[in-house]
Amino acid sequence: MSLLPYAAARPFLFGMDPEAAHDLTLGAIAKLQHSPLTCLYSETRVQDPFTLAGIAFPNRVGLAAGLDKNARCIDGLAAMGFGFVEVGTVTPVGQRGNPKPRMFRLPKANALINRLGFNNEGLDAFLANVQRARFRKQGRAGPMVLGLNIGKNASTPIERAIDDYLTCLDGVYPHADYVTVNISSPNTQNLRSLQSDQALDALLGAVAERRELLAQRHGRQIPVFLKIAPDLDKTQLEVIAATLVRYGTDSSGEATRAMGVIATNTTLSREAVKGMEHAEETGGLSGSPVLHMSNQVIRQLRASLGPGFPIIGVGGVLSAADAVSKVQSGADLVQIYTGLIYKGPSLVRESALAIQALRTSTVQ
Repeated sequence: MSLLPYAAARPFLFGMDPEAAHDLTLGAIAKLQHSPLTCLYSETRVQDPFTLAGIAFPNRVGLAAGLDKNARCIDGLAAMGFGFVEVGTVTPVGQRGNPKPRMFRLPKANALINRLGFNNEGLDAFLANVQRARFRKQGRAGPMVLGLNIGKNASTPIERAIDDYLTCLDGVYPHADYVTVNISSPNTQNLRSLQSDQALDALLGAVAERRELLAQRHGRQIPVFLKIAPDLDKTQLEVIAATLVRYGTDSSGEATRAMGVIATNTTLSREAVKGMEHAEETGGLSGSPVLHMSNQVIRQLRASLGPGFPIIGVGGVLSAADAVSKVQSGADLVQIYTGLIYKGPSLVRESALAIQALRTSTVQ
């Protein structure tokens, strides 16, 4: 248990501009992560081993991408009890993102709106930070799994988006346990068009081909996860599922462990937050309002992809019960982001314990 209860720190942080609070928090974690003061926010990791896509996860609760875009705080975040941490999104070249202000709290809904726009320092700085992380420099796999999330630069025409993804894949491949291809942020113009039939097929085909070359070069094959939006209708999801099956299963329809899906990113819908302050700000909405949308997407994907295809559920986890609902909807693993901001690190352990209890009761 952390020595500094998050409830004591939250009023101070929520009194600040959201992005300023975010930067202050990450800066503090970066400074403290290799010191005894990690105990101020650390949580005991729940041991609930689970294997997915050939990867051994110590538990089924992870951090979603977006919090640590530059991979500065991997060790500090690991100390919060996550079974896996995903950092990024990283783009080939550093970019400032969209103009400020670009992050807004909606406390009545336990929600955030952001239009950050893949603000990051670029691939070289990202990789330098990843390599400085100590969590698995012990001659064996460390006590946590690391996902690296990749995207395209805003200045890259959508017709050349594949080039950016392949550049990032080349860079992150040797350092990742899995790679996430982010095509669902609403804050990069036209990015979500890559979820359409032909564009997605071309992207995943190119990624699969490059991954095979990288697997031969590095002597290991790592899975690629596709991160999709919650704002997709049934037909669109069927198209995405069919494309995932094409690249992630063998001739008998069995999952090959080469590919998975993360459902979901933030939503453009404002139905659940109408009338609230900041509700009409442009950007992606995350937090509690996304829970049911995300779970619905997970259920449809599970029905379309079958029982063996890897699915990571994210969106709206603000309690242990929310985390369990993701697994009950069909997710293998669960990620948290906005819930960490509203509830603090204790949510990680509570969620992991609840999922562990669910698994135990199911087995019995």
